[in-house]
Amino acid sequence: MKNFINEFKKFAMRGNVIDMAVGIIIGAAFGKIVDSLVKDVIMPPIGLLLGKVDFSNLFITLKEGAVAAPYASLDAAQKAGAVTMNIGLFVNALISFTIVAFAVFILIKGINELQAKMAKKEAEEEAANPTTKKCPYCCSEIDINAKNCI
Repeated sequence: MKNFINEFKKFAMRGNVIDMAVGIIIGAAFGKIVDSLVKDVIMPPIGLLLGKVDFSNLFITLKEGAVAAPYASLDAAQKAGAVTMNIGLFVNALISFTIVAFAVFILIKGINELQAKMAKKEAEEEAANPTTKKCPYCCSEIDINAKNCI
């Protein structure tokens, strides 16, 4: 049992696991920010433009509950025990996903561009400071400091 605990500690303290944990925590916080952006900032003006539609209350009643329809809100329908198809919540989730996906795309695009610049710089440095040369006798690549080929 003690060996198992030591192995788990070793695993948990690896850099990759800690980096992943930090990423998950920041991702969860970012998700909450995006949800608030969609629900509190983006959707109200869209709902106003579409005739004062509150997307969070956009639903279709599939089966009435104990209290007969129509229901004033999704909350009222759920409290009545109605079975609903929550289209507005799905639209909010879809917009949130699109924003998160776009942010991740921008992040990955920036990382790829940075890696390409670093690779180009390394290639330029390697070309400016060669470590090998072509042997004039056997035509193979040899160390730059070699005096003669064997």
